[in-house]
Amino acid sequence: MRCRPYGKRGLGVLWGLAWALLAAFPAAAGVPGLAGTSFNLIATSGYVQNTDGNNLFFWGFADGAAPSGSVRVQYPGPTLIVNEGAAVAVTLTNWLPEPVSLLFPGMDNVSAAPAGAGIRGIFTWEAPPGGGTVTYTFTAGRPGTFYYQSGTNMDKQLEMGLFGAIIVRPAGFDEAVAANRTAYGDNTSMYDREFLFLLSEMDDRYHNQVEAGEPIDTTTFFPTYWFINGRNAPDTMGPDNASWLPSQPYGAMPMTFPGEKVLMRIVDMGRDQHPFHTHGNHSLIIAWDGFPLTSDPANFAAVGADLGELAFTVSAAPGRTSESIYTWTGKDLGWDVYGDPNDPMTAHACAPNAQGFDPVTSEWCADHGKPFPVGIPDRDDISVGDFYSGSPFLGQQAPVTPGFGNFNTDGSFFHMWHSHNEKEMTTNDVFPGGMMTMLVILPRGIMP
Repeated sequence: MRCRPYGKRGLGVLWGLAWALLAAFPAAAGVPGLAGTSFNLIATSGYVQNTDGNNLFFWGFADGAAPSGSVRVQYPGPTLIVNEGAAVAVTLTNWLPEPVSLLFPGMDNVSAAPAGAGIRGIFTWEAPPGGGTVTYTFTAGRPGTFYYQSGTNMDKQLEMGLFGAIIVRPAGFDEAVAANRTAYGDNTSMYDREFLFLLSEMDDRYHNQVEAGEPIDTTTFFPTYWFINGRNAPDTMGPDNASWLPSQPYGAMPMTFPGEKVLMRIVDMGRDQHPFHTHGNHSLIIAWDGFPLTSDPANFAAVGADLGELAFTVSAAPGRTSESIYTWTGKDLGWDVYGDPNDPMTAHACAPNAQGFDPVTSEWCADHGKPFPVGIPDRDDISVGDFYSGSPFLGQQAPVTPGFGNFNTDGSFFHMWHSHNEKEMTTNDVFPGGMMTMLVILPRGIMP
């Protein structure tokens, strides 16, 4: 176990730093990763940085096709983004001290071809240590969210970090065209922004023992670190490719406008179940393991995911994936989320469409003009959160209590998204941490 080079930081400072950095960059519609049909993965080792100040040794994959000098091992491995029907090749080169292999659950026509002295493992060909190579090929037979993992000594190698996500785009996908930006090629899976949440955990004893070259007993598994996309909170809120997290390039902070459809891709690569809870609204689960929830698979293009499950929490299970649609509108809150329309500072109109929403602001017009239901007569006697803008209204700011900082420079709304197993919201017993992040509801004009 190693300490971070910059030592321990106060959690309040971390939250503030994360938001200050996030305020300067827009959230993209797509998930970051490697796109194409041919990939090179290197199995090697590195260190995961955690928000309790400790680094943990891990095994992971690096993008072997990266430019010289920029190859870095990742936790989790690079996300592979391919198109439905594509013939895909993944070449694995192993620089770890024991054999490693790759499995691709959910893919079609998987085969493996070792270069030189490969090892025939239980499930597939394995790449021997010292630079052994195996090329795996498969067909991305159907759209959805999947994963790849080592198929060798799995109770150890998955714990150490040898896994990553695969996203298969449906036929006709076009991120630039709203009607063609779908998870499964149908109207019910259309989305405005998508985010990947790969959930995992670590038992720090194992990682320390592997680093020291000692054997481990995985029957004594007791996790103390929990991750979303390889980070624990509040680092989950940092941007992609944050310079201070060189082995953890993927952020996990969803950002959206009111009314947008957010596609949540959830992958559980841990040994435990992780109930992933979304504050602010339920989500509509539209698929499990790459299979849409439809009553008529033969007529899917017409009926879509008509059996979608409205969920308070998505119950992620080991080796299971899902897609859900989350939308925040403020409907039925009982007050105008944009403030008093009679106040010159917050004046706004609400022109409802057939569904009762303003098509521009996504305001629920039935609540237009209703006052905020709770007054706060003396704010000097209360503590406010770092993300309070000084106002309860979207896009509005006001003075905050003296002595408190304000990292919410846009008047956004924040909702915590986290594991509903509350111990998993800690990092080695430090709260807040672990499997937790924030959803940011941004007012129009902030994000393209």
